[in-house]
Amino acid sequence: MRIEQLEYVVAVTQYGSLRKASERLHISQPALSEAVGKLERELGVILLDRRRSGSRISRQGRELLPNMVEVLESVKRLRVSAGDQTVTARVLRLGTVMGATSTVLIPAIKSFGEQHPGASVEVMPMQQDEIQSALLEGSLDLGLVNVLDGDDAPPDLVSTDLMHGRPVAVLPAGHPLAAKDEVTLDDLRAERVILMRSGFLMHRLAHRLFGNVLPGDVHSTDGAELGKLMVADGLGVTMLPDYSVVGDPLHTAGLITARPIAGDRTTVTLVLQHRRQQPPLRVRDLQNHLLSQAARRARLGAREGLEMSAARHTEPLPVTG
Repeated sequence: MRIEQLEYVVAVTQYGSLRKASERLHISQPALSEAVGKLERELGVILLDRRRSGSRISRQGRELLPNMVEVLESVKRLRVSAGDQTVTARVLRLGTVMGATSTVLIPAIKSFGEQHPGASVEVMPMQQDEIQSALLEGSLDLGLVNVLDGDDAPPDLVSTDLMHGRPVAVLPAGHPLAAKDEVTLDDLRAERVILMRSGFLMHRLAHRLFGNVLPGDVHSTDGAELGKLMVADGLGVTMLPDYSVVGDPLHTAGLITARPIAGDRTTVTLVLQHRRQQPPLRVRDLQNHLLSQAARRARLGAREGLEMSAARHTEPLPVTG
């Protein structure tokens, strides 16, 4: 077994195919495939499902992937300890539906970077089903998704609640509806509404709230960040979890504001997800920074009289091993 064989399997998983992995690693596709094949014969397991449409990691490969990553992390730490300062840390990949990006995710990445100066985090905006599929395949380390009460957690993923909040109407500053303590669904139906595209939780919630009488004038977009920018530019109003709005730079700058939706008591939860196998050390560190920032944001919200609350699981995750 050679270290590069493990690197090849991880690369195929991260980049989605033998061809893309070979391009990134600057080796021929046949040579990469043969190296992985030798590792499969040595271990006695099939690591990649090879199909005409491309190669994907197999179920057995997913089970072994965390161990491969841990070996590669250990090798890098050994090289650094031996004085090889050219070794760079593995990129941590996090998929997100863009909920609480500026209030939780960005501060967590900042504090994580202060703890690990050489570490790199790649943030990938995705829809929830894409995040969960990528987590299971091993091409993501962590995922941030929004869930509603009653949603079933994927059985093959570990889910940790970060923040609880409620949907709010997001309005441009100075909008007439901002003068009200809360807005009704009829108020929203009379406005141009910016809806999230199918695949996002807020799309599902909008259809649940509006029922068969959807607003007649709508825009649609991907994710909270674009929705807030469109609201700030006066293109319409939208609905988002309060933890995605309060404390956002557009909110603190007075460009957007939020109001409760009359009669709605829906709870939305920001959830951190990862594979059931124990993550590598740095992934666990990033998890802990996300937990810490979420708890800090919830405390700040409580002082400001907001409805969002601390998650049930705020204890740091173990980082030994």
